Amino acid sequence: MTDQVKSLEQLCVERGMRMTEQRRVIARVLEGAADHPDVEELYRRSADVDPNISISTVYRTVKLFEDAGIIERHDFRDGRSRYETVPDEHHDHLIDLKTGKVVEFQSAEIEALQEKIAREHGFKLVDHRLELYGVPLAKTED
Repeated sequence: MTDQVKSLEQLCVERGMRMTEQRRVIARVLEGAADHPDVEELYRRSADVDPNISISTVYRTVKLFEDAGIIERHDFRDGRSRYETVPDEHHDHLIDLKTGKVVEFQSAEIEALQEKIAREHGFKLVDHRLELYGVPLAKTED
C-alpha cells in the first residue's frame, strides 16, 4: 500500500470511529476482498479470522462503515446487498446474471457520453452509477 492510499482502518479512525479488534478484522476482510461480498460472506470470512465475531457485529459494522462513506453498498438484482470499499478511481460494473460474477471496468467513452447527455439536458453531472447486466455469449467452435 502506498503512502497516499489510506487503509480502511485509517479512514475509520479519521472519521472518529472507535476501532475494536472485531471492527479491524472486518475492515481487513473488506479491504482484502477481490469480489463484492454480502454480509453473510463477510461474516464467514471474518469468523475464519476471529471465531468470536457474530453476524450481528458484522451487520452493525457494515452499516457504520457505509454511513461513514468508506464502503459502498450495491444491489446487483440478486436479492442481497453487496459491498466494496469506496474506490480511489471511479469504475462501473458488469454483472453476469448466470453466475453473479461482477466485472469492474472503466470506459472513457461511456464517461464522456454521460457528461454529454447531462449537458444536453442542462445538468452538470456530479455522480453516477452504471451497472450492466448480461449473460455470457455462446462460444462458437472454430
